[in-house]
Amino acid sequence: DVTEIEEKEAQAKQEEQIMKEQELSNLLHEKRYLRALGLAISLDRPHTVLTVVKAILKEPEGRRHLEENIVRLRKDQKEAVLGFLVTWNTNSRNCHEAQAVMEILLKHEAPDNLLQFSGIKSAVESLLPYT
Repeated sequence: DVTEIEEKEAQAKQEEQIMKEQELSNLLHEKRYLRALGLAISLDRPHTVLTVVKAILKEPEGRRHLEENIVRLRKDQKEAVLGFLVTWNTNSRNCHEAQAVMEILLKHEAPDNLLQFSGIKSAVESLLPYT
């Protein structure tokens, strides 16, 4: 019977998830935004990534700080953020943050690099009507 082993594994995953949530909360409180962005992306939490972006933009010189943090993300993280901002852009409450992130990506990524992003074609098709 492997039920007990599966229950322990599920409990361990749940505890790990709680620890990551607490770490994310601590990172936001400490204003360590790059780590917070990376963790929120790894947890696949678009709303949390949006919360981090909004927190950065509220800071003095927030645009510059947002740019510094987005540029330092890995390619796979930028791809994830691109996917998230497509959804953010459809809501008028979040479109300004989506546009800010999109501007940074367009300004700092060469067109050839952007074409290598997974899902770029559908992202552009989804962004065009709202942009």
